[in-house]
Amino acid sequence: MPQLAAKGSQGMLITDGLYLKPSKSTRVLAILEALTRDSSLSQFELGKRLNLSGAMVNQYLKHLQENGLVEFLPVNGKSYRYTLTDQGRQSRREMFSDYSSETVRLYTTIKDFVLERLSPLMAEGKTRLALFGASETCEVVLSALRETDFQIMILLDNDPRKQGQLFNGHVVSAPHVMDQVDCDAVVITSFGKQAEIYEQLKPYSEKRGFQIVRF
Repeated sequence: MPQLAAKGSQGMLITDGLYLKPSKSTRVLAILEALTRDSSLSQFELGKRLNLSGAMVNQYLKHLQENGLVEFLPVNGKSYRYTLTDQGRQSRREMFSDYSSETVRLYTTIKDFVLERLSPLMAEGKTRLALFGASETCEVVLSALRETDFQIMILLDNDPRKQGQLFNGHVVSAPHVMDQVDCDAVVITSFGKQAEIYEQLKPYSEKRGFQIVRF
C-alpha cells in the first residue's frame, strides 16, 4: 500500500499518492478551507500551501468568484483579500461533510482489509500478536483489532527515537526483545518497509516458530 502525503491548509488533507489523486472538488474545498482560516492569503501563498501553480490558483479563484462563492476585496492597487460569501460558507460546509464521509468510508475499508488479512490467524487460534512498525498504519491496525480477541503482546520499531515511548497506549520496544516475547505472529505494520522488516524477522521466526504477516 502506498504511503499518502498530507498537503494543504491546516485541517484539510489532500492525498497526493499513486492511487489517490486530488480531484477538482478536493482542490476547491482546500481553497475554501484555507480562505476560511485566513482571508489574507495571497495567490502565491495559496499555491504553496496547496501545491498548485499560480495560474491554477488564479483559475480556481476566478471560478469561485464567478459562482458567487468568493469575493475579491481590494487591499491596494496590486493585491486582494479573498473572502467567502454566505453561499461560499454554505458550500464549504456541505463539501466538507461529503469529504469527511468519504474519508471515514476509506478508513473503514482499510480496517476491514486488515481484519480479513488476519482472519486466518484467528481461525487457527493464533491471537497473540506483536506489531512491527510504530507508524500511522499501526494506528489503523490497532483500531481494527480493538474489538477482537487478538492480544497485542508488544510493539516494535527500529527507530531508537521511538523506543521507550508510548504509542497508542503501548510502549515501543527494540526488535532484539523478540527473544523474550511469546507470540503467535508478528504483523508488519510499516507498509513502506515490508520486505526489509520481513528479512530482519526471519531469523527470529525460524528460532521461535512464530508466523510473519505482511500486508
